[in-house]
Amino acid sequence: MKLFVRLAALVLLFSFQAEVRAQVVAEPAERTIRTARAGVTCIAISPKGDKMVVGLSKGAELIDLISGKKLFSFPYMEDGQQVVYYAAFNENGEYLVLIGHSGKRQVWDVKTGKQEKIITPFRWIPDARQVKAMGLDITNSAFDRYYQQAEAQHDSFKARAVKDGVVEFLDPQGQVVQKLVFPENKDVHHRAPCLFHEGRFITGTDDGRVLFYTLR
Repeated sequence: MKLFVRLAALVLLFSFQAEVRAQVVAEPAERTIRTARAGVTCIAISPKGDKMVVGLSKGAELIDLISGKKLFSFPYMEDGQQVVYYAAFNENGEYLVLIGHSGKRQVWDVKTGKQEKIITPFRWIPDARQVKAMGLDITNSAFDRYYQQAEAQHDSFKARAVKDGVVEFLDPQGQVVQKLVFPENKDVHHRAPCLFHEGRFITGTDDGRVLFYTLR
């Protein structure tokens, strides 16, 4: 009987160790940055790693990553829509581009927070073909276009956004090894953006929180 109990304990220990090793990120989140109370649709980090642009269901915000403070709000509006589906910095981080539901691009100056209307000199802006490659096809439904960072790869693991704002981490065999669940989410259609950056996994909720997790 003692031998059976000891073997059972060893099995449980090995199972627990395997589960711990399989986890991709440490919970809970090590840091939370709060933006406007809107759905977080996309996230981009500046080339220097000192700023972050957060695309929202109502515009976008530029955040100082060190302090976590908001630098600028971008009152985005495109053809009557406020949702930002894609955001990116240019190669030196002086400008950022925001893309909306129809694939049109708006360029903003990071230093002033003002819109730069003369965009032709900036060749880093995605052209129509690149925009389509991002999944920003205007023939798609609104929900298909809404989330442009539904998956991200890190080493052999993949992060995948699913319904209710949940993030799943999959191993090379496609098995779910960990889930991030956010009970505060109210929008069942929310798909959390997935981004790996310098030892962290970054995602967002439907109420404007950007969450940073440490990779194991």
